[in-house]
Amino acid sequence: MGDAEAKPGQDEFQAAFWGAKRALAVAAEAAYNRHGVRSGQQFILRCLWETDGLTPGEIARRLELATPTVTRAATRMEAAGLLRRSPHPTDARLVRLVLTDRGRELEGVIAEEMKRLSEKALRGLSPEEQAQLLRSLHTIRVNLTR
Repeated sequence: MGDAEAKPGQDEFQAAFWGAKRALAVAAEAAYNRHGVRSGQQFILRCLWETDGLTPGEIARRLELATPTVTRAATRMEAAGLLRRSPHPTDARLVRLVLTDRGRELEGVIAEEMKRLSEKALRGLSPEEQAQLLRSLHTIRVNLTR
């Protein structure tokens, strides 16, 4: 069997992996949407929950995005009441993105939603199977990033 030929199980792995990834992404997006957070905005929120008051450029670097992408998302998030723009204390050309009370409160709410989502996704797997799944996913990530 040559290198170009698929080994038994590769097609099944791809289908199972991408099917699970899509189901998890769809369920997570629905959870975010229930709280007025649109697709992709959760990543900006996570940056601000970790370090409030970052500039759009700082967030863009952390997320490996273009600054205009973050700026457009921030405009929508400001309109939704999740954050506000604040003048940068030392550089008048920059703004800082600062969480509103609503944006800050969502951290706990979203964390609880994600906890329930994980529990639902792992339902039916024993603790040992869950541990093996995590080890396997770690191995896959390492294999693909070397």
